[in-house]
Amino acid sequence: MRSLSDTLERLARMRTDKPEATTRSILRKLDHFGSNPGALTAWHHVPKQMPAAPAMVVVLHGCTQSAAGYDVGSGWSALAEDYGFVVLFPEQVRQNNANLCFNWFNAADTRRDQGEALSIRQMIAAMVAQHSIDERRIYITGLSAGGAMANAMLACYPEVFAGGAIIAGLPYASASTVPEAFDRMRGQGLANTSASQASLRAASRHEGAWPTISVWHGTSDNTVVPENAAAIVAQWRGVHALPDQPTSSETFDRYSRSVWRDGRGMDAIELYRISGMAHGTPVDASTGYGRNAPFMLDVGVSSTVEVARTWGLAASFERRERPKVETFDGKPAAHHNEGAGNKIQSVIENALRSAGLMK
Repeated sequence: MRSLSDTLERLARMRTDKPEATTRSILRKLDHFGSNPGALTAWHHVPKQMPAAPAMVVVLHGCTQSAAGYDVGSGWSALAEDYGFVVLFPEQVRQNNANLCFNWFNAADTRRDQGEALSIRQMIAAMVAQHSIDERRIYITGLSAGGAMANAMLACYPEVFAGGAIIAGLPYASASTVPEAFDRMRGQGLANTSASQASLRAASRHEGAWPTISVWHGTSDNTVVPENAAAIVAQWRGVHALPDQPTSSETFDRYSRSVWRDGRGMDAIELYRISGMAHGTPVDASTGYGRNAPFMLDVGVSSTVEVARTWGLAASFERRERPKVETFDGKPAAHHNEGAGNKIQSVIENALRSAGLMK
């Protein structure tokens, strides 16, 4: 874990020397990563200052997008440069899909050790070998078709990932043809919870701990309707042995967040609903990470930053939006140890002011 002084120094540099990734991609091509049965391309970024065993985030773009475009829009490589983790960007090619969508609806590409799923797994293995990645801290995220493919990777290789973030995506194995894919995107024909959970369990022979799941969806998404977000949560509740209702819910100005905690009290699943947001990845250009672009929507909250914080990859010292409503186990939350919390916050804020990062 980085010391507070090291984090403050990095934040200070960020104010005056932002990476070029905010204006153009700094990704490099990854070659020779295996048999590549899915015929995908791979790009990556390794930060200049990197710990001995860094974490890695696998990022999957949406339809009509490229790895470089999604990188610039989401801000992942810029964040990785500042906080010392590695990012890997698998990329679709037109020979596989004319719209550059990952083929999340094609069983031959979404089964363990087949097609595009195996290609992505081979990319991960190559990065682990080349950069001594900490295999306990590998994560995956994606938008739309990339979100659905991220869900497929989490289902097929749960032992590989510590967590995943699915943005405007769909449940695993919810479609097997292009017409079915369009129906599911419209919320038509989604499997019942029991069948959906069975599909997830059948994707691998995994018996260990399951990845944590973060689901993000706009309430005004007419491309992949929000019913899919609820279906993803329901699908993953099975392997995590969680009830229908969330453990806690919070409502903010721009979004709501619901959390399902497991028997150990850990956040196993979280669901972000972005109020009024259409189809795309939520970004907040004011953070310095990401910018407005097609399907990259500047709505004042960044899934990239928030997910990285949740995974322990980025600092959480910044003041966050306070919830309008906060409930735990269906009851209003009491603010226990509020005095101690205020003292800790005061220490952090004084340090930030000393570094010139806060007024």
